[in-house]
Amino acid sequence: MTTATLPDRTGPSGLPDRPGTASPALRRARRRALLHWIAVHSLGIAAALFFVLPFVFVLLTSLMSDDQALTRDLTPNSWHWDNYLKVFDTPGFLTWWKNSLLYAGLGTVLVVVSSIPVAYALAKFRFRGRHLSLLLVISMMMLPPQVVIIPMYLFWAKQMDLSGTLWPLIIPMAFGDAFAIFLLRQFLLTIPDEYVEAARIDGCGEFRTLIRIVLPMAKPGIAAVALFQFFYSWNDYFGPQIYASENPGAWTLSYGLESFKGAHHTDWNLTMAATVLVMAPVILVFFFAQKAFVEGVTLTGVKG
Repeated sequence: MTTATLPDRTGPSGLPDRPGTASPALRRARRRALLHWIAVHSLGIAAALFFVLPFVFVLLTSLMSDDQALTRDLTPNSWHWDNYLKVFDTPGFLTWWKNSLLYAGLGTVLVVVSSIPVAYALAKFRFRGRHLSLLLVISMMMLPPQVVIIPMYLFWAKQMDLSGTLWPLIIPMAFGDAFAIFLLRQFLLTIPDEYVEAARIDGCGEFRTLIRIVLPMAKPGIAAVALFQFFYSWNDYFGPQIYASENPGAWTLSYGLESFKGAHHTDWNLTMAATVLVMAPVILVFFFAQKAFVEGVTLTGVKG
């Protein structure tokens, strides 16, 4: 009489799955996997706290009273939501909002519209001097704006008499931006040339090919460029300081925040409340457009 033996239960790797029957090698592998999981998530949490805690500090300080702000207290003793109403009561604050929207919004549109044709030509046209043109674009990216600020200021303020306005910052955007051109050119290189050639064979001109074929496929790259330009213009402090400092009616939010600091006393709770209001549009824009932003930045390095 033969006795039936129960088959051993094994996992996908062929190792025993019974409790207490795992081999030492399997236990070590599981221990290493657990330690790796803990290390990776600990670093992720630490990095998240590194970026989030400053914003939390600003938000909590904006809800404190003037006497409690910047003390050892980490949370408000009483929540002063009216600080945000006081910020809007500051003379000129709404005007600074309008100026920032004009500067960032109009500047972004002008940069995108003017940079797309140049990037398309550098990516899809074959002409003598194409590589030299790309080299000039890259060299302009490496040129610090402080190097040319004096001749530019003399031109816009003395020759064009536009000092005290934001137009010296907006008008040059209608002629393209080196970083936007380079980023769009790198993205357009990922679009197969066969699509462009097929459109040309079907009788489409270059402008129609760009509008009907290339632009729909380049939406992630365009979104990334638009977000980069919007963030830069919205947070720009140096430009408004140079051209608009003499006219409070032309200040932007980034420059207007300086007025919250007094010579002998600073209302840090109101300053932090104004800072939260300045950061809010940027955070909201990135939150809703992060997918297109990440996709556009990632695909720009596929082809060189």
